[in-house]
Amino acid sequence: MSIRVLIVEDNAVARSFLTRVVRESFSDEIRFSEASDLDSARQWLGIGPGEQAHAPADGFRLILCDLEQPDKAGLELLAQLADYPAIKIATTLHSDDEHLFPALLCGANGYLLKEDRFEVLVEELQRIVRGQPPLSPAMARRMLGQFRPHDSLSTQENEVLTYLSKGFTIKEIARLMGIKWQAVNDHVRMVYRKLALASSPEEGLQVGRQTAV
Repeated sequence: MSIRVLIVEDNAVARSFLTRVVRESFSDEIRFSEASDLDSARQWLGIGPGEQAHAPADGFRLILCDLEQPDKAGLELLAQLADYPAIKIATTLHSDDEHLFPALLCGANGYLLKEDRFEVLVEELQRIVRGQPPLSPAMARRMLGQFRPHDSLSTQENEVLTYLSKGFTIKEIARLMGIKWQAVNDHVRMVYRKLALASSPEEGLQVGRQTAV
């Protein structure tokens, strides 16, 4: 069975590069769809402005969405994909949490830095697909601040985030907590999910507008 992949990227060279990354990351047959702007992406998804996307039986399983599109179009599309059951990955040139955090608020399952080496991107994409989303110390600190008012993290989820915010690796955290490293990844994945649920798409877009100023 083939995997349907949608790549949303306005730069043709970057689209070609990301296509190669995806192709190298999977042994399955892949059917690519490409969109250079928000309108083209919506056409592939069968939605209009402001409509939430819902997957048909043969929907996309992986969506890569560029954050550098004009007028925060990438965040807008991610917000429309909040209920779409695909792995949604933000692609960007910026590694700081000011740019990446709004994408996570809008429901991205992870992010890829387009300036990383080809081999690094393949490895990172495979990790995200396996449920091992990246989380830098700065991002973990940002998440801790976001969740404090909601009080919705479990004790272990909060502990994992705290360790990550201090720069510990997944394996170091597993050893400190006395659990398997796969369990640490499970906690990180759940934090991503709770972040998206606790934040409206509009909040993610608003954060994106603020960081752009």
